[in-house]
Amino acid sequence: MAIDDLFSALAEPTRRRILEELKDEALAVGMLVDRLGISQPTVSKHLKVLREASLVTMNAQGQRRIYALELDAVQALGQWCEQFLPEPEIIDEPEADLAGTQLVTVNGANSAGIPAAAQTLGRSVGRKLEHVTGRAQEIIERFPRFGRKR
Repeated sequence: MAIDDLFSALAEPTRRRILEELKDEALAVGMLVDRLGISQPTVSKHLKVLREASLVTMNAQGQRRIYALELDAVQALGQWCEQFLPEPEIIDEPEADLAGTQLVTVNGANSAGIPAAAQTLGRSVGRKLEHVTGRAQEIIERFPRFGRKR
């Protein structure tokens, strides 16, 4: 399975919608037609492309064709994308959660299972949110009429 083939198959929004429908359960073509609101030939055409890219598997049950997400292909995509994420931050001290207990960092994730990269992203988003909130407060203070109800 070539990464280029995976990305080519995912370039079409309808194919991404099909994968979203298949993420929790395998579905027959008819169910996909109903959920997506598009014709059966169109769904079948997109499923063929997804199957050729190894993103879905098909199981024939009589006249029905049941499609399921192919997790190996999704994992390959995820691994390829991971190379663009920043390296996890090394945390020397355990972090305290909201209840005051200590979270221990293990294999790049804390004891709550939150990966270090997600923790770093969360802190970054938190800092940006604090900055935006602070700027909004400055604007409100500069223009007191915004803060008062009439």
